[in-house]
Amino acid sequence: MSDDGTQEESVDDHRMRARELGIPLNGEPGPWNAITDVPGIEVGYVTLCEGDDVRTGVTALLPRGRDGVGMPCAAGLHSFNGNGEMTGTAWIEESGSLAVPVLITNTYAVGPVHRGVVEWVRANRRDMAPEWLLPVVTETWDGHLNDIHGSAVESRHAAAAIEAAASGPVEEGCVGGGTGMRCYGFKGGSGTASRVVEYGEDRYTVGAFVQANFGARRELVVAGVPVGRELPDGPGPGAEADGERQVPPGAGSVIVVVATDAPLLPGQCEALARRATLGLARTGTTGSHFSGDIFLAFSTANEGALTSTFPEDDGSAPYESMRFVPWGRMDPFYGAVVESVEEAVLNVLTGAHAMTGRAGHHVPALPLDQVSALLTARGAVT
Repeated sequence: MSDDGTQEESVDDHRMRARELGIPLNGEPGPWNAITDVPGIEVGYVTLCEGDDVRTGVTALLPRGRDGVGMPCAAGLHSFNGNGEMTGTAWIEESGSLAVPVLITNTYAVGPVHRGVVEWVRANRRDMAPEWLLPVVTETWDGHLNDIHGSAVESRHAAAAIEAAASGPVEEGCVGGGTGMRCYGFKGGSGTASRVVEYGEDRYTVGAFVQANFGARRELVVAGVPVGRELPDGPGPGAEADGERQVPPGAGSVIVVVATDAPLLPGQCEALARRATLGLARTGTTGSHFSGDIFLAFSTANEGALTSTFPEDDGSAPYESMRFVPWGRMDPFYGAVVESVEEAVLNVLTGAHAMTGRAGHHVPALPLDQVSALLTARGAVT
């Protein structure tokens, strides 16, 4: 992973992943408990923390790694609340496929990141759709901590995030596109988790990645305990500097990317994307009108299917075929999505550090000691 710039905050306390805190979570995670447990997937970051006003960045997720850019995956989408943006979705819905990197950034940086993907593909994959390209770039709003009207994010940062993408453990919290985000009134950002699903003699992985910038503090639920109601109020998600309009609690957005190596149809990927809603709900959100909650799911199986290149004028009419899990056996995969999305959000909250940014705005980190005490008092942690 790449970090362009420096972490703005010194370590305020020891941050950790949700499981390290002792939060009880169901299901068997993969080796890294990350979306990169799905073979071939790579994640890269560019993190921008500069001066008092720049707290932003870019995240790149490559379904088949850099070498696999241009090779389609079955894919599906779900918009839980559409107050947000994800480019390239019309083609995903039309073709049922995803063949490009997925980039996540802040709301006003979609343009330069979109251009940066085009430039990277042109420089590195001239064989891929030389006539046109439909990048997938999505966003959440970081204007509380970051000067979102500034020009900190440039097209070169999209290329740098793609070049930084790697397999293995994934850094979480205040990194990449999640650098300046808030979640449930605390510091938000980037997080991930995975689950292993047994299917007969086969073992597949379902992984989730979230850019979490959603939820009101009062809503936060951890392991079934409504901790948000009992944590002390801070400045809250709506507090702004003098003269600024307050942002309603719960506003922001959340992007969820779900991946699996199980062989699925595009419609089944869409069904996985819908289940991300339930994983978020387990953490307490009811879905704010002012939040763009957009989810994408894809399968890396069936390599070589769902191509859409220009036909060769040689008189041939080839066919493609796909292998897939029967619809009636999808339930374990749905459960894996719900569990991994829930844990990914918790990993954001337990991993992110407090941060001060634009106009002196400060967002505290989730107080881990207090959360542990509340969970213990309720019997959720022994």
